[in-house]
Amino acid sequence: MSIADFLASPFPPAEQLPDLDPNGPGRFYNRELSWLGFNWRVLEEAQNLRVPLLERLRFLSISATNLDEFYNVRVAGLRELARAGNTTPAADGLTPAEQLVLINENARRLLGVQQQTFQQLRDELGTQDITILRQDDLSEDDLSYLADVFLNKVFPVLSPLAIDPAHPFPFIPNLGYSLALNLTRVRDKRPLQALLPIPQQIDRFVALPAPDGAHRFLPLEELLLLHLPSLFPGYKYKGHCAFRVLRDSDLEVEEEAEDLVREFEVALKRRRRGEVVRMNITRDAPGALRQLVMDELHVTADEVVEVDGMIGLADLKELVLDARPDLLWPSFSPRVPERVQDFDGDMFAAIRQKDMLLHHPYETFDMVIRFLAQAANDPDVVAIKQTLYRTSNLSPIVEALCEAAENGKSVTALVELKARFDEAANIRQSRRLERAGAHVVYGFLDLKTHAKISTVVRREGDNLVTYTHYGTGNYHPITARIYTDLSFFTCNTALGRDATKVFNYLSGYAQPDQLENLAISPISLKPRLLEMIAAEITHAEAGRPAEIWAKMNALIEPDIIDALYHASQAGVRISLVVRGICGLRPGVKGMSDNIRVKSIVGRFLEHSRIVCFGNGHGLPHKKARVFISSADWMSRSMNRRVETLIEIDNPTVKAQITSQVMAANMADTAQSWVMAPDGSFARAAPPEGEFAFNCHRFFMENPSLSGRGSAGAADVPQLTHAED
Repeated sequence: MSIADFLASPFPPAEQLPDLDPNGPGRFYNRELSWLGFNWRVLEEAQNLRVPLLERLRFLSISATNLDEFYNVRVAGLRELARAGNTTPAADGLTPAEQLVLINENARRLLGVQQQTFQQLRDELGTQDITILRQDDLSEDDLSYLADVFLNKVFPVLSPLAIDPAHPFPFIPNLGYSLALNLTRVRDKRPLQALLPIPQQIDRFVALPAPDGAHRFLPLEELLLLHLPSLFPGYKYKGHCAFRVLRDSDLEVEEEAEDLVREFEVALKRRRRGEVVRMNITRDAPGALRQLVMDELHVTADEVVEVDGMIGLADLKELVLDARPDLLWPSFSPRVPERVQDFDGDMFAAIRQKDMLLHHPYETFDMVIRFLAQAANDPDVVAIKQTLYRTSNLSPIVEALCEAAENGKSVTALVELKARFDEAANIRQSRRLERAGAHVVYGFLDLKTHAKISTVVRREGDNLVTYTHYGTGNYHPITARIYTDLSFFTCNTALGRDATKVFNYLSGYAQPDQLENLAISPISLKPRLLEMIAAEITHAEAGRPAEIWAKMNALIEPDIIDALYHASQAGVRISLVVRGICGLRPGVKGMSDNIRVKSIVGRFLEHSRIVCFGNGHGLPHKKARVFISSADWMSRSMNRRVETLIEIDNPTVKAQITSQVMAANMADTAQSWVMAPDGSFARAAPPEGEFAFNCHRFFMENPSLSGRGSAGAADVPQLTHAED
């Protein structure tokens, strides 16, 4: 049996780490190295032969994109701290400068393996008639075709730039990709250094004519090199290099800004001009050209990465071709819950029958949109309140809220402007909502609003009934197709009152008192978690079964980690599914003997936050205490954000979470990586020939329990799925 099967396998023997002081900073694993470890797992999916070829290419692109963002934000922040002489250690004891050394070593290895993986995938794509060409591969017909493409689709956008005293080196934006050129004037052999920025508005890969079923592409930079005579007439090509820059994109916003929206609009412009934190440049670049670029961009040698291969692997996502479904995951259509169909699509009738928990993307996110769209057009609905952290540009959620406001309903939208990299989209949405007549509020200057809440107040007879949606993920219909998240719908009166108090807190700073179910950060969420962990310790000390299951994206909050260590030493059995960053060291003798951690990386991005406490009965059990949350277990989520933690009381929904969602995650062996005490993760595949349970496959084949029309708590499906 695989040790990755946390549902059936015993806890492995704890390991002795002789150099580890259980009371010192070494009890925590470094956050940044843990994140890099997660991105290594993403990259290894690009090498996983069980994954379809174009999906492997997508994983490589995701790994490259992830690493770019890591440098834009995390490395940029550490770099500023180190340059300012800050030597304050992180929880694990490493100073900013020490972390940067370790990050640089790890990330350079990661970049090298990314290039090796690309070469392997490029060769495999060639065997499937998907070819990434070089100049030498082009025929006369290709050259003729490309001349037309260049003249009509590329040339008008280009800005070739000479570099001399009269033409200073231009600004290269974040993610900007350019060719630096050595040229000589034909008539007098005078040298010229020039720059050719590669426009981000044009696809990176140019498609060429190909036989039916085949696909041929030429990278845009190769097309530009072919047509240098058109761009620099009278000059002869002597040499070139390509380079790409990553700039500091960590916004610095004045907390006391008089107009928060205006401050963010200014800050977004400032982001474009952040300092360069990393530059990738082609290996064997001409020395003088390389030095020129480094000097003009003010980068040091340790901030330069020489690339033997393709710069900007994130652009490979363009080659994930819908025209080749045979090289993609089999198509999957999210289900419409049976309960909603039983009521002819009426969300309010379905929710009135009993609480309903939907598991996205397996159940369609369209139900959340339908909930708001029906509210917008329902004459009995009087008010809608909604948080918006991340959403899409053409958001059907915002469309429904605007329609509701235009229909005369009271609409309040809490728009979070501090959602990193989505600030501009959120500003646009807020302006649109205001024009429609909605009340738009922006929450707190010093706290991000990350809670996912929607309330609809409906007049029913002589009463006002509040229908509430609590989510673990964003109100974003596009990411909801690939992120696994939970949507909880209820018309429970107490949960509706709690949601209203939270909205009043966000819009009027009225700190909620006496919440009946909800715990929120930064007020009560962390204390509630610590209280529940302490309760499991009490059960263990009394000789009762004591167990915790939790699932999240990141675990780095020191007080919670220490509480889990304490619980482990008291005999509480703790099984954690942590997709990304994990600062806890599992399986260390004398510290975390009863803690095990795994990460699931597969077709869908694990995103839901769940925690289950055995409550003296072990897990899974109908008397367990079960919570869903918008919060990861991070200091920022506990102390600097508004987040929610909702206890689930409905028996069917509890059974769905413990015996279906969490049990399947615990039982997964096909996509699971198990964490070692030293912070590393290893894929823990089952023995050869043994059935490898895949939780994503299970969820695709089995509808959510509470969404089934007649299902009850006893109807949990068996944890199995069809064989490949």
